[in-house]
Amino acid sequence: MFLLDDGTVVYSASDLSAAAGCEWAVMRKLDARLGRIAAPPATTDDMLERAARLGDRHEERFLERLRTETPVVEIPRPESPTDPAEVVELTTAAFEAGAPAVYQAAFFDGRFLGYADFIIRNASGAYEVYDTKLARHAKITALLQLAAYGEQLQRLGIPTADRVSLILGDDSVSEHRLADILPVYRHRRARLEQAIDERVSDGSATEWGDPRYVACGGCAVCEEQVQLHRDLLLVAGLRVTQRARLIESGIDTIELLAEATGPVAGISDTTLTALREQAIVQLSPGLAWRVVDPAALAAIPVSDPGDIFFDFEGDPLHQEGTEWGLDYLFGLVEADETFRSFWAHDLAGEKQALLEFLDYVGERRRAHPAMHIYHYASYERTHLLGIAARHGVGEEAVDDLLRNGVLVDLYPIVKQSLRVGSRSYSLKKLEPLYMGSRGRTGVDNAADSISEYVRSRDLLEAGDAGEAARVLAEIASYNEYDCVSTLALRDWLLERAAENAVSPATRDELVLDVPLPEPDPVYVELAAIVAEFPSGERTADQTALALASAAIDYHRREGKSFWWDHFARLVAPLEEWADSRDVFVVEGAEVVRRWGIEGRARNQSRVLRLTGTAAPGSSFGGADAPWVVYDPPFPPIAAGRDPAARVAHSRSAVITADDGSLLLTERLASGAPPYDEVPLALAPGSPPNPGTQVTAISEWGRSVLDAYPQMIPNAALDILRRSAPRGAGDAVTATRGTIAERMRDSLLALDHSYLAVQGPPGTGKTWNGARVVADLVKNHGWRIGVVAQSHATVENMLSAVVAAGLEPALVGKKPRPGGESERTAWTPLTDRSLGDFTAQAGFVLGGTAWLFSNEGRIPRESLDLLVIDEAGQFSLAATIAASVSATRLLLLGDPQQLPQVSQGTHPEPVDVSALGWLSDGHDVLPPEFGYFLDVSHRMHPAVCAPVSRLSYEGRLHSHPSDRSLAGVAPGLHPVPVIAHDNSTSSPEEAAAVLAIVRDVVGRAWTSAGTTTELGPEDVIVVAPYNAHVQLLRETLDEAGFEAVAVGTVDRFQGREAAVAIVSLAASSAADVPRGLEFLLLANRLNVAISRAQWAAWLVYSPGITESLPTSITALAQLSAFITLVEEAG
Repeated sequence: MFLLDDGTVVYSASDLSAAAGCEWAVMRKLDARLGRIAAPPATTDDMLERAARLGDRHEERFLERLRTETPVVEIPRPESPTDPAEVVELTTAAFEAGAPAVYQAAFFDGRFLGYADFIIRNASGAYEVYDTKLARHAKITALLQLAAYGEQLQRLGIPTADRVSLILGDDSVSEHRLADILPVYRHRRARLEQAIDERVSDGSATEWGDPRYVACGGCAVCEEQVQLHRDLLLVAGLRVTQRARLIESGIDTIELLAEATGPVAGISDTTLTALREQAIVQLSPGLAWRVVDPAALAAIPVSDPGDIFFDFEGDPLHQEGTEWGLDYLFGLVEADETFRSFWAHDLAGEKQALLEFLDYVGERRRAHPAMHIYHYASYERTHLLGIAARHGVGEEAVDDLLRNGVLVDLYPIVKQSLRVGSRSYSLKKLEPLYMGSRGRTGVDNAADSISEYVRSRDLLEAGDAGEAARVLAEIASYNEYDCVSTLALRDWLLERAAENAVSPATRDELVLDVPLPEPDPVYVELAAIVAEFPSGERTADQTALALASAAIDYHRREGKSFWWDHFARLVAPLEEWADSRDVFVVEGAEVVRRWGIEGRARNQSRVLRLTGTAAPGSSFGGADAPWVVYDPPFPPIAAGRDPAARVAHSRSAVITADDGSLLLTERLASGAPPYDEVPLALAPGSPPNPGTQVTAISEWGRSVLDAYPQMIPNAALDILRRSAPRGAGDAVTATRGTIAERMRDSLLALDHSYLAVQGPPGTGKTWNGARVVADLVKNHGWRIGVVAQSHATVENMLSAVVAAGLEPALVGKKPRPGGESERTAWTPLTDRSLGDFTAQAGFVLGGTAWLFSNEGRIPRESLDLLVIDEAGQFSLAATIAASVSATRLLLLGDPQQLPQVSQGTHPEPVDVSALGWLSDGHDVLPPEFGYFLDVSHRMHPAVCAPVSRLSYEGRLHSHPSDRSLAGVAPGLHPVPVIAHDNSTSSPEEAAAVLAIVRDVVGRAWTSAGTTTELGPEDVIVVAPYNAHVQLLRETLDEAGFEAVAVGTVDRFQGREAAVAIVSLAASSAADVPRGLEFLLLANRLNVAISRAQWAAWLVYSPGITESLPTSITALAQLSAFITLVEEAG
């Protein structure tokens, strides 16, 4: 950033990136440029300087490569940075002459000055922006820079490609749609220009706390002001949202917080007390501390002579081929402070170090069965898991360490048990409590360790092995001190436990009861083959084999992820997991029915009405059995468990769930006494037993493995290979006949393969599918199964098949649990009648993956066709499991609707939906795989158009209709509502929603040739958070609109109404639980808006659009949202 002679402030792409990180710091630097304050002191960072040098080399290598491939026009830098006119002219001339490539293209539009690394003409003649970045992954700020140069090309009228690309540090190319970046970039640019103009016109320096500019609170410029103003950010553990609420109540310094008596709106009394006590202890002289929860100290095991104290040293910038990062030192001390080190100087060495470390631990555990590995914070745990996964070795050994409670993280114990007078609870900040005179010398922080490690490798390459060894020894000494510090902290904490009469945990108490089966031998064999495939260069067959391998291990990984997360929740502070999906934080509890025996039950149960807050995205239904979590004082249900963990049980059932409350049944274990305690929270229930699905996938995998390297003719395998439906040939591309006739003909032509059909909202997916199924049974005698994620979806299809003319006696399903007494259009089946039903020549049988994977119920490949309904939410793993029942698959669904939810982390994307996998990032199913139903019979064209642009590449159209709503224009109507500090509910938006409802209800509504008054039942209101749903419900009920349906988006999938109102609640990205990716997910917006037949209103806070996303996905979502609002407005 600099000033021209006329006072114009010129900024660059780097300034935009800096402002994205901390606007306030950029404005302070501008104030310095304007002479209003002294320039901030320059800082140095060895890591950043090293990264810059490596980045320059990376850019030079790419330039050298490009020179060998095509002529490159290289634009020199201007002699004076404030006079770029000459180089800008050279750049323009190069483009006008059709240069194949331009290096360091210069752009200046009077305010923005930038130099693009590379701009290359593609085969169509358009110019595509490239930039080299050392990082392994694309970063948001780097993408904004690409967008800046793309906009400059457009401004000059130069043909501009719709893609921009980053050449990453591993030489891979990260390609992105310009449309996914440009809207956010333009918003950021306009915001920066507005801020610059304000600074120039103000005439004085900006002050700390200026609400116009976002301050990060953590950079050097902010830190100076935080200290100077005694800001609340000094308080350990205080959140930005809590700071805002405290400031609103008049508490804006750490001293005022220490004196606060409360209450503070938006902060619970318990949380306020904890924050106040933290402020008090930080203001106490010296490094004050006190024990606040002695019971938490019971998580420290009984000391054992075999105990070790462990610490990693790692270099995130280490690169080998396409792999980044290296943990170069596994260091530990034993109980007598004997230091051991396992060094790794490359990835092969890292693998060896892991194996040697695990061998050492295994031998030590055999000698000392009660030993434990102590560490501080989660790095050691996560990196042991990560290194084992990266190299494919030691995973079971690491799991065993976790399952048996061998790894002991002292950080959560410190956080729960102590209040320490430090802004940071890092190990180094705590050392004055227990290290005495044993101070640090030499290397004393992780960044220095990394820089010194790199220097040691440079010295070795230069031939100075002696000096290289000396530097490594100093690093080892630093690591040793960290390990000794961990040992000393453990001992100090044990002393505090003894002072408080708290007994250490025994070995048995720390063992986790995790039901983890051994890896399937088929998975092990397939994984060994997959490991030999070149990373990133797989063929379609190799990709399919990798997916097959991961599918076999899918349910084991899902279970493992759940249990590790579950046990972590029991020891972690509630605020760290309160926003996790399917968590309900209890704020009030009422006993509806006391403990007693009900009906034929053997054990006592009770019913509670719980009120509180459900985490975003949570859904509680009658089939849910959540874990019921208790804080002290504990009920008598926890014998033999970790003494520092909360107690929990899953003998529960959700009876009903309303907005903000639910009815819960709890059951006692056999012989357990009743208790009066009420829960702290409900946590996600255990994953359902996959049952025969595991066996089915394994058997399928064995057939694939036995045929390898040949590929068996199989529908599921064809999906994994993304190969066109085998045998369908011209039938898929035929244009004659109705869509149902074309679908039928394609299915008849299939040879052990699949057909995919994407049906957006209102396009007749179920209607057409049902007619195809009825035709195939009546006229071809086919035996057909219908499967989906939910019973309701299956039953809806079965009812549609009966409506399409198939006799109810030929359509059957076992009723869902609790639905035995319901009347159905189809034939209810029992376990006994199923066999007779499937003995018919032709039929339609509904069920879930458990039924169709069960060979005892449905013999392998005994069905002519399996219809997977809502295949946009049906995972690849579930698809494989159910597919074994049939020779053909019909995938019906829409991957642009609500996505599949998975708990585990998988080596391959077997958790994505079948249709999502085939679509491969496209909004519309590629035509070679089947059909895209492109006409909606629900939405007015003015509603359909923005939905089509948002989610269907503009290819979804609307069927003409005679509907109309008097005095209301059809389409999408954005309603910006100014609000601040709203997170999961917004009174301001609730008022706006009520105003819309009042305006539309009672107007003349014409549909299907009939005109009536629009009733409240013709309006639905969709919100992302249960808390906002509850507020909207109360607001509408008080105004007499009880018939207006209100809920989260999952409640309305498949429904429609004349009017849909979408209210987003959150005021800004900082207020959004689970981030923008949840709030602005295009799938959710699509489902919500597309419920409307005539008009949809989108009620939102403009603050949402002012944020900078933290992920590429969120960047694309925010760009799509901005475009949606701008085009509709």
